[in-house]
Amino acid sequence: MNPSLFPSLVLCLTLASGAHAADAKFNIKEDAHGVAVTVDGKPFANYVLDQTNKPFLFPVYGPTGKAMTRAFPMQDVPAEAKAQRDHFHHRGINFGHESISGTDSWSERGTHEPGLNNPKAAESAQKRIDALGSIKHVKFTELKTDSDTAVVAEVCEYVDARGKRLLTEERRLTFRATGETRSIDFDQDFLATDGDVTLDDRKDAGLSIRVPTSMAVDSKEGGKIVNSEGIADKEAWSKAAKWCDYTGPVEGEALGIAFLNHPSSYRYPTRWHVRTYGLFTANPFASKQYDKELPENATVLKSGERLKLRHRFVFHKGDSETAGIAKMFEAYAKETR
Repeated sequence: MNPSLFPSLVLCLTLASGAHAADAKFNIKEDAHGVAVTVDGKPFANYVLDQTNKPFLFPVYGPTGKAMTRAFPMQDVPAEAKAQRDHFHHRGINFGHESISGTDSWSERGTHEPGLNNPKAAESAQKRIDALGSIKHVKFTELKTDSDTAVVAEVCEYVDARGKRLLTEERRLTFRATGETRSIDFDQDFLATDGDVTLDDRKDAGLSIRVPTSMAVDSKEGGKIVNSEGIADKEAWSKAAKWCDYTGPVEGEALGIAFLNHPSSYRYPTRWHVRTYGLFTANPFASKQYDKELPENATVLKSGERLKLRHRFVFHKGDSETAGIAKMFEAYAKETR
């Protein structure tokens, strides 16, 4: 089923409550840096191709027009305290993996450069820089809009530091908007196009969003993490769950980011690399790095094999219960992905 041709059951539920998804009008504008998605003339998200070693979405705006990702390092925002300007590579929404056959697309050069000035850390920092690879945008295969959705589909190649291709990804982003929510489906298919490839057991891997600083639990402004199993805050880290929701204040409004994992996705239900300081990652690749009592569990894709990840971000008002995240997941899980 092509998700751009069929309204999701989530939207059907929302329509029943009075919001009119069909009233939303999308537009995609392409330029040398990537694409910008707008809805009803207002910004939704920019997909950036040329700022670092992987594509990412930034900024991303929720249903009330508030920015739903941390601004650093793309923008210098005074409201983001120095303590929140950590992890240079946590850019908006992105995918990366610390070790695909030894190549790192999770971090970036700016992550490790400060260590070069420290004699005790310089050797380690240089090794990390030497291991960096890239997720390179090859081409857009579809840029399409209608009244209900915007679709951005592309082909990416994962390459090592020498430019050798390790694997290929087919990526499809589907944007939707209603009166109460905005959502982004992030559908990924990884193909072992260049022989066998190993996605190592690493906690620093997967599809991520860095939440706004004010929403982070550690900011102590009311931020909260809860997953589908009712596990909250720091205890949610590494736990497997169907969905996870990060909620808190953003510019005076109570807002949230629900992250749903589809049952067709690899190693469903995924484990969550979700941190109280604001990192929010769906990572099915780690095992022993989550729990030393678990066995090492790397993923080996044999030549010609395919692996798929299926996720949905829902930007919503209120908390998990008032937004009806459990029902949204039930509807999403019934879709063919």
